[in-house]
Order: sequence, then structure tokens, then C-alpha cells
Amino acid sequence: MIIETERLYLRELQPSDLGSLSKILQDDQTMYAYEGAFSDQEVQDWLEKQIGNYRRDGFGLWAVILKETEEMIGQCGLTWQDFAGRRVLEIGYLFQRVFWHHGYASEAAIACKHYAFEQLKATEVFSIIRDTNLASQKVAERNGMTRCGEFVKHYRGVQMPHYVYSIRS
Repeated sequence: MIIETERLYLRELQPSDLGSLSKILQDDQTMYAYEGAFSDQEVQDWLEKQIGNYRRDGFGLWAVILKETEEMIGQCGLTWQDFAGRRVLEIGYLFQRVFWHHGYASEAAIACKHYAFEQLKATEVFSIIRDTNLASQKVAERNGMTRCGEFVKHYRGVQMPHYVYSIRS
């Protein structure tokens, strides 16, 4: 276990999480900010990327486990992202749609912010969110973040405006 909150704990993703991860990444509605669901190979690549991040950086997107049921309900964690010509530490989150609107994303994201400041000694963390993803923007705001920029990502042949949120320690 990396992080524990009142209702959740976060741990590294494992190969055995592939099925739970697929419930998230292969849901069209959940993945609208990525222009649709991932293929089986894209899910496998995503999982391998996170495991590689743990080895390289000591962190990545972690499995979010609901204590009450021991079920993996999402992923939340820290990754390096590019913004305005520099590498920034981002808090990212994706949850199974059935677990939306229960405060789990905010609870996990707030815990990741504290981890970044207290364990990694980061001085600032970011969340980079598609302009149409209002729910994720509200999670960033509940995490004490304010919008500090915007840019356009090019992904899957689509130009996607994104807002950048940040908070300093």
C-alpha cells in the first residue's frame, strides 16, 4: 500500500489488475476525454507503462481500492507531463463510471497531493484536464488547485484543448 485514506487505499498496479483496468479504459463514456475506449493492446500498454513508471520514478498511476469491498474502482497517482516547455508533476485520475459522484476521485487526488508535497518534496503539482471534462475540473478545484494555463494536445488525430490547474506547497 502506498497511500491510505478513510475509504480507499492506493497501491501499485499489477498484471492481475488488467481486468479491472479494462473496465475503466474500455468504457467509451469514461474515456471520452481520450476520444474513446482503448483496445485490448492499448490497455496492456497502459498497464506496462505504469509499471515502468514505478521502476523509473518510484510512482505512477496507482490502483485505487475501495476498502469496503477490496475492489479496484479506479486509478489515481502522479506522472511526469510536459507543459509550457517543462516537465511537471501531474495528479491524474480515472474511475469506473459506476463509482463517479461519490467523492472517491477527490479523496484520492487530495491524498496524492499530500504524498507529492510530503514524500516527494514537490513544490508544485498540476492537473491537466480536457476543457470539456467539467467533473475532473471540479476535482482539481476541490484539491485546492486553480487554473494557471491552457494548451492544445494533439491525440488520435484530434486537437483537444486542455486546462492546466496547479497548487503550490
